[in-house]
Amino acid sequence: MSQTAKFQVKVFAPEKPKKVPKVVSTQLKGGASPKMIGRMKKESVECPVVKREVAFLVCFACPSFVNRVSGVVGCAGEQGPPEEWLIG
Repeated sequence: MSQTAKFQVKVFAPEKPKKVPKVVSTQLKGGASPKMIGRMKKESVECPVVKREVAFLVCFACPSFVNRVSGVVGCAGEQGPPEEWLIG
């Protein structure tokens, strides 16, 4: 079943990038190029599910992630990222 986006969240580059847990980084290896992962580590979103800023890679690995088009993330808004992924 395909998810529909309940929220549209803008991606931004914070002054200081959020830390990304090793679990998330290793989970995404092989799925995207190292250059792309490096760029995405420097981006953040204001998560509507957990109501705080999270690293984009955490958002990307989240079960509620639907898509990303032109710097805007579609979020299903159902289940947020696991609590241990929310660093800082």
